[in-house]
Amino acid sequence: MTFANTGSAGSLAVKLWRGERMCLIGMDVTDPEDDFVGFAIEVKSPSSADYVPLRNRLNFDYSSGKGVDGFRNFLSTEAPFQKFRWMHFPYDPTDGTYLYRVTKMHMNAAGALRSGDQVADLPISLDRMTYSDYLDIGFTRNFASSQAYADKFGNNPDVIPSDPDQGLTFTKLQGDVYQWLGFEAYDLIFGLLDEVVNDPGLSIDVFAYDFNERDIVAKLESCGNRVRAIIDNSGSHKPSGSAESQAAARLAASAGTGAVKRMHFKTLQHNKVFIVRRGGQPLKVLFGSTNFSYRGLYIQANNALVFHSSDAAGLFGRAFDLAFQGLDAFEQDGLSSKWSLVQAPGMPAAHFCFSPHQSSDLSLSPVGAAIDQASSSVFYAIAFLNQIRSGPVRQAVDRLMGKDVFSYGISDKEGGLEIRKPDGTIGLVDFTYLASHAPEPFKTEWSGGSGIHQHDKFVVTDFNLPTAKVFTGSSNLSPSGETGNGDNLVMIEDQRVATSYALEALRIFDHLHFRSAMQGAGAPNSLTLARPPAPGQAAWFQRFYATGSQAAKDRLLFSH
Repeated sequence: MTFANTGSAGSLAVKLWRGERMCLIGMDVTDPEDDFVGFAIEVKSPSSADYVPLRNRLNFDYSSGKGVDGFRNFLSTEAPFQKFRWMHFPYDPTDGTYLYRVTKMHMNAAGALRSGDQVADLPISLDRMTYSDYLDIGFTRNFASSQAYADKFGNNPDVIPSDPDQGLTFTKLQGDVYQWLGFEAYDLIFGLLDEVVNDPGLSIDVFAYDFNERDIVAKLESCGNRVRAIIDNSGSHKPSGSAESQAAARLAASAGTGAVKRMHFKTLQHNKVFIVRRGGQPLKVLFGSTNFSYRGLYIQANNALVFHSSDAAGLFGRAFDLAFQGLDAFEQDGLSSKWSLVQAPGMPAAHFCFSPHQSSDLSLSPVGAAIDQASSSVFYAIAFLNQIRSGPVRQAVDRLMGKDVFSYGISDKEGGLEIRKPDGTIGLVDFTYLASHAPEPFKTEWSGGSGIHQHDKFVVTDFNLPTAKVFTGSSNLSPSGETGNGDNLVMIEDQRVATSYALEALRIFDHLHFRSAMQGAGAPNSLTLARPPAPGQAAWFQRFYATGSQAAKDRLLFSH
C-alpha cells in the first residue's frame, strides 16, 4: 500500500500524498514562465467515468462585480490554483484508486488561458483504513468555523448545547451534520460502539473525561452489563448536575453500580478510551485526543486511533483494570514507569506510555529529542502549548523556531509563543488571532461557540524520511499533566502514519493561515487571482522561489 506517488512531464513535477480521506497534491515547476498563472487539477474517482476539475473560490475577476463572497467557486481549468500544493477531499470517499491530472496553465496578453505541461493519470489509493485490519486513524473535520460549514449547513449554531451539562438531553439536529463534522473520528467511535451493541459476546471498558454526547451514552446504556466505565470527577465534572455525573448514574443503572467508578488520578482522569473485549480478553482499542462530547467530536480539531491488536488493547486493558482498583494499584504496578513496544509482523512499531508517573521526562524527553533531531521537517498541533512553560517539549519547540528545519505548528492561543520563523514567515498559527482579524466572508462564519477549537496533541518529525515518527494520544505533553493526569501517549515509527498526521497538521494550518493572511489583503474584492505581471512587477510565484524561504521549502518538500 503506497502512501505517495510521483510523476513529471516537461517542467512540471507532481507528487501525491495519501492522507485520511484526503489527498495532498504537491506541484513544482522548473523555471516558470512569466505567463504561468497556476495549476488546473482534475480527479477521476474509482466510481467515475470521467475526470472532474477541482474548484477554486478565487478567480481572475467576478462577472457580477462583487468580490469573493465565499459561496461561489470556479473550475480550476478556468481559475487555476496559485499555490504549489492543494488538498483534495473526495466528496464521498470510497476505497480504491484515484487518478489525478495536473496541468500548467498559461495566460496571454488578451487574458485567454492555454494548457501547458501536463501530468496525467497519476494514481494513488485512498483506502479508508490506514493499515488494513490493524490500524485506523481518523480526524474530526474541525470545520464548524469554516466557509464549508456555512455552505453546507448555513452556519447553524444549534449543533451543540449551549450548556455542556445539558448534553444528554439535548435535541440534536436532523440530517448528517454530526457525521460530517465528526468526519472519520465519528465513524471510528460509532462504528466500534455499534459493533459492541450488535454482538452480545463483546464487552467494552470506557475511560471518559468530557462525557456529554447523548448518542454515545445511549449506545453504552443499551449494552447493559457488558460495560465498565471510569469517568473523571475533577472540577466541573464532579457536581451531581454535571453531564459526567448524569452519565455515571445512567450507566450504573444499566450496567450495575459496581461497573462505574469515578476518579481523577492525582489531577485528572484525562484518557478518552474504548477497550473492546471478548471473554474478558482485549481485542481492540480506541484512543486519542477526542473526548466523547459535542465539542470534542463536532467543534474541535481532534484525532482518534483504533488498533485492531490484542497486544495494544491488552496494554490499555491492563491500565483500565489497575485504575478500576484505584490510584494505589495503578501506581504500584510498573506499567506507567516504562514504554511498552507493540509490533506485529509487517506493521509499524508502536511504543506506548501511560501516566501519571513520577518523572515527566520518561514520556516527554523522547518527544523533545525527536524534535531536536529532526533534519527535514516538524509538524505539531499542541492544544495548550501556550500554558506549557517548561519541559522537554516546550523547550524543543522554542529551539525549533530558530532552526533551518521546515516546520508548521498549531496551538489554541498564542500566549507568549514565537509565531514567526527566522525568515519572517509564519510558523505557528492560533485560533484567537483569527477571531479578531478575519475579513468577510469569513467574519460571518459561526465562531464555533465558546471554548477551545484546537484540541489535538500530536507531533510529527521527518514525515518524508524513513526515520519518520508520530507522537499522539490524550497527553497534553506538559510536565504537570504527565505527573498528575491519567493519560496515554504513543510513538509510532512509520512514514505512512506520519504522512497522515503531517497532512492533517497542514490542513489545519492552511485553514487558519489563509484567514490570518487575508486580514492584510485589503477589501474583499481585492482577492483575485494574479494575471501575468507587467514589466518590472513580480510574478505571483516569485516568493516560492526565494532561496531558503519557508515558501520555497514548502514547494520542494511536498512536490519531490
